[in-house]
Amino acid sequence: MIDQLESAFNYHQKAVGLRQARHEVLAANIANADTPNYKARDIDFASELKKAVDGTQRTSGDSEGGLTLTRTAGSHIAGQGPAWRGAGNADLLYRIPDQPSLDGNTVDMDRERTQFADNAVRYQAGLTMLNSRIQGLKTAMQPE
Repeated sequence: MIDQLESAFNYHQKAVGLRQARHEVLAANIANADTPNYKARDIDFASELKKAVDGTQRTSGDSEGGLTLTRTAGSHIAGQGPAWRGAGNADLLYRIPDQPSLDGNTVDMDRERTQFADNAVRYQAGLTMLNSRIQGLKTAMQPE
C-alpha cells in the first residue's frame, strides 16, 4: 500500500523539489547581478527531472562537480569544496550571455526575471496538481 502511495506522488514530488532548487539558483543569479565576474547558472529541468524519476542521480557522497581550491604555495593543503547539493543533486549549467559585459558578469536581468516568474508559476502549478492528487486519494479513502 505504501509503495503505491509513494509511486503516486513520486513524479510530482521530484518536480516540485527541482522547481524549488531552480528557484534558489535563479534567485542567486538575480542577487549577484552586480557582482563582477559572476557567472549565471541554471538547471536543465527536463533532463534533471528525467534523471530523478529514473533514479540515475548521483549519490551525495560523489564529489564530482565540486569546486577545486587553488593552491598558491606548495605547503598549502589541497582541497575541494562541496558540489552544489540542491534538490536531487541537480547539475548546474552556465548560461551563455547574449551580450558580454565589461566586468565579466553574465547575468541578464531581463532573462533572469522572466525565468524566475515562469518557474514560480510552474512551481505553483506543481503544488496545485500535487494537492489535487492528495485530495483525490483522501476522497477515495473516505467511507461512504
